[in-house]
Amino acid sequence: MILLIQYTLIFAAVLILVALGGMFSERSGIINLGLEGIMVFGAMAGAMVMVLLPADASKATIIILTMLAAAVAGVLSSLFIAVACINFKADQTLIGTALNMLATAAATVIVKAFNTARSDGTDFSAKLDYVTGHKAFLLHIGELEISWFIIIAAILLVCSIVFFYKTTFALRLRACGEHPQAADSVGINVYKMRYAGVLLSGFLGGLGGIIYIAAANSTWHFDYGVAGAGFLALAVMIFGQWKPERIAWSAVLFAVFRSLSNVNSGIDFLAKLHIPGTLYNMFPYIVSLIVLALTSKNSRAPKAEGIPYDKGAR
Repeated sequence: MILLIQYTLIFAAVLILVALGGMFSERSGIINLGLEGIMVFGAMAGAMVMVLLPADASKATIIILTMLAAAVAGVLSSLFIAVACINFKADQTLIGTALNMLATAAATVIVKAFNTARSDGTDFSAKLDYVTGHKAFLLHIGELEISWFIIIAAILLVCSIVFFYKTTFALRLRACGEHPQAADSVGINVYKMRYAGVLLSGFLGGLGGIIYIAAANSTWHFDYGVAGAGFLALAVMIFGQWKPERIAWSAVLFAVFRSLSNVNSGIDFLAKLHIPGTLYNMFPYIVSLIVLALTSKNSRAPKAEGIPYDKGAR
């Protein structure tokens, strides 16, 4: 049961951050289907920092530089969506899909080339450095082993709730996702607000990516990207009705089902069921389909999401 709690907290941290990123983007009016790709770029950058840092680096140095690299990579990759969708008014669904495909392919090639250069054709030494680095994030509370990532995700969740409900900036951001023409008429720069929403999604998505790779998955390869975690976060965002506190509870629900694939053999009553592990891997996606099918009628997405803003239109 301790293991189930540990993995639930880790996966919840991933889903909360990435879903919050999607929320800020869609609240500004931009659909960010590229969260999967942003996670991959953030994960790759953060993992490379862990590999490259010297063995005697302090835990604080590893944590700060790893998260900084992941966040910066997430922001830079989200610029691809921002420029294409805001400046060039490209189809937001196609751009997000293109970023997802680009990220997985690019990360696979870059990491394989990086491992080859470091270890004469094998990735053993890079994996060893990576695993050693990611142990810096572990924190023990009694029998419970948690990651500093979880604490950081909780802090960012609280900050997001305060920011979302208590700041003028967030109010303007939400206005741009509901009625951008009205927002523009009172002096709000819709283009800047939408850029802010997308870059915020990149920042949070990049952090979610490094948490997934370092804490939840613990692997140093990207052949399968982040295995659909970005799309699962989108389901969490929709089920959470684009509100940070509801997203948090939704993330915990989905994280429980996602964590079962990692711990089913260690829970007696689940082990006795002899259910194939691949079926447990499917659980969160099956649950997302059921939940979204049952709740879609009551979903209220921002009215202007997905619609390119034309300043001359009224």
